Parts: sequence; structure tokens; C-alpha cells
Amino acid sequence: MPVIIFEGGKMDQDQKKKLIRGFTEVAADATGIHAQAFVICIHENHSDSVGVGGEMLTEVLARENG
Repeated sequence: MPVIIFEGGKMDQDQKKKLIRGFTEVAADATGIHAQAFVICIHENHSDSVGVGGEMLTEVLARENG
């Protein structure tokens, strides 16, 4: 059972469905393993829990968005 883990920000249900479908299709095609064998895990991370360049992502995004 191959597992694909995606670490990212908050997503809505439609985005998650699209991501799961896309990862599964590409991985099955690339490996020849049946799509039903793949497990996709989405880990949503709050921007306060992510650091970029020594700063919390929340701070970076706030600065960029003015």
C-alpha cells in the first residue's frame, strides 16, 4: 500500500478531492500500481505552525498582503 503525504495549508473539500484524485491518477500511471492501492494523507498546517525564513508564515503573509 503506497502512501502519499501532502503537507500544506488549509483547503476546502473541493480542493482536497481534486488533490487526492490528481495524486492518485499520476502515481498510478507512473508506477503501474492500481489506483485503489494508494493512500493519500493530507496534513493541513495552520500558518502559525509554519516558519519561513525565520518568521511565522502568518507574519510573512500579513506583510505581503499589506
